[in-house]
Amino acid sequence: MIVGTRGSQLALAQTNQVCSDLSKIIGESIDVEVIKTKGDKITTSQLYNMDSKGLFTKELDIALLEEKVDFTVHSFKDLPTELDEDLEIVAVPKRESPNEVLISSKDWSELGPGSKLGTSSLRREAFCNHYNKGFELKPIRGNIETRIKKALTSDLDATIMAEAGIKRLNLTKYIKNVFPLDYITPPAGQGALAIITRRDSDKKEVISKLNDYISMQEVFAEKKVLEELGVGCQWPIGAIARMQDNEFNIYSILLTKEGEILKEQTEKGSPKDAVELGKRIGRVFKDYV
Repeated sequence: MIVGTRGSQLALAQTNQVCSDLSKIIGESIDVEVIKTKGDKITTSQLYNMDSKGLFTKELDIALLEEKVDFTVHSFKDLPTELDEDLEIVAVPKRESPNEVLISSKDWSELGPGSKLGTSSLRREAFCNHYNKGFELKPIRGNIETRIKKALTSDLDATIMAEAGIKRLNLTKYIKNVFPLDYITPPAGQGALAIITRRDSDKKEVISKLNDYISMQEVFAEKKVLEELGVGCQWPIGAIARMQDNEFNIYSILLTKEGEILKEQTEKGSPKDAVELGKRIGRVFKDYV
């Protein structure tokens, strides 16, 4: 089997873990094909100012459709809301932490007005404004190691990142604070991976053995909020679904760039109804965008 992946350290770490788990099932090694995406080539622009549909996935989708690779591994949050009709998400392995973290030499409480925070996320920008931090917000791009270095050694005071990627690269020593999910709510799908094949692939059944049912239901529910709204990273939206006390719970928040909360919504039910619960929130949010 051949897997397609982006070439960043994080993408390779994620893909290698999937290959290791899958190799144990099929009893053979998997070849890795590194594919450069448009998003990898653009390092200067704010993502939310661009047409970001498929920015980190399109070239991998093409390789799949042309049968150059058998499956691809993605960070779930990078996926466009709509997948090519000939492709299918066949597995979401057990999810890593979805939380946001602070990378800084100072605690969040010590970062006052005028502190320089690097972010290219409209959602993170909105949350900083919501908490009246008075930061000077600066654009920041690059891989995880680059952004950590910029936050600790350049003229920046801090940045906010996803805990999952930092854990996967064993860089947790740089984490200053972990934000609760209801304090800075992550983007849909954060911490999860998506394994994609062609819809007619004869490898689907074996690859689907990597799926974690609850993780898949969580991220499908979160992504459904965006799908129902028809928006991506152009709106500050956080969404998080979890199993709590044997009940499936999805919470989502919609803000303005300035940090005003337009709407918060929680839906509860069964994991099997996850997508419908996400859809309900998306319908409610439609009146606010």
